[in-house]
Amino acid sequence: MRAPCQVLVFPYYINDKGIEYAIFHRNDEDWWQAISGGGEDGETIMESAKREAWEEGGISKDLPYVKLDTVNSIPAEEFADSIYWNENIYVIPENCYGVEIIDKQLILSHEHTEYRWMSYNDAISCLKWDGNKVALWELNKRLSKKI
Repeated sequence: MRAPCQVLVFPYYINDKGIEYAIFHRNDEDWWQAISGGGEDGETIMESAKREAWEEGGISKDLPYVKLDTVNSIPAEEFADSIYWNENIYVIPENCYGVEIIDKQLILSHEHTEYRWMSYNDAISCLKWDGNKVALWELNKRLSKKI
């Protein structure tokens, strides 16, 4: 069963031209977002992030992940499994990460129709959710200090 938590993962690639971020177009809706998904019972948050990145993008679980300070809140009733959770859970946390990619070739799951590598400015302008935008802003700030 799905645990009452959510993860968000932005793949990124650094080259001599700067930083690029992968964003994903939903299969069931017309919007762009990071990799996202729910935790499963018994998983740590980091294990959830690595599993979701593997399932949705074919991203190795051995790559370096960056834990972001950004934690978004999502209404519990947005999730079908919320009927199984404690009735006092009104919002669930969405923990955010970045993962550095070595090869820009990702493997899409059925959840997305396509992905694109973009600059920060292009990616931020395409994202639907404010929580995605905040997480990407933080990741970009952290990475920009290193290059």
